[in-house]
Amino acid sequence: MNSEPEHHPFHLVKSYRRHMANPRRERAFLHAAGFTLGSVGCRVTTHAIRAGRGPFKNMSVGGRHLHHCTFGIIGQIGIGYLWTYQLGLGTEHEHRAASRATAFASGIATAVTLDEFALWFDLADDYWTPAGRRSVDAMFLFGGVSVMMLSGRGLLHECGRAGRAALRDLRL
Repeated sequence: MNSEPEHHPFHLVKSYRRHMANPRRERAFLHAAGFTLGSVGCRVTTHAIRAGRGPFKNMSVGGRHLHHCTFGIIGQIGIGYLWTYQLGLGTEHEHRAASRATAFASGIATAVTLDEFALWFDLADDYWTPAGRRSVDAMFLFGGVSVMMLSGRGLLHECGRAGRAALRDLRL
């Protein structure tokens, strides 16, 4: 007779559905995931532009530099407009796709806007000064990961348990 506990295979999709059954929790998690992805994307893209690598280039309109926070602001305005009309807030199963998409997009737009936070007060492009860069980097990563851990803690715990079980099975 086998006395070892039965291992159930880990299914990420099933675990996600179980832990994110509450639409508000799911929107918070997706917003944080979009925020984290947007933060990392901004950092990677701006460093690539500065290093002259890849397809990325600075944008300008009429010879004036176009800061990427402009796209974040436009994105937040658009999402706010949708949410004003209760679009993308669906709690019913058939409306969850729009809810997920707007929450994730709102997180990205927030990150793109906050990535140039130094411009808000000084109205100067000190993005590449050590003070401006370090504070923005730390704020984005800490904020995004913290909210993801808070709103998705059950899912993250389950993923961790599954990972530990998989490692145990590999050692056998």
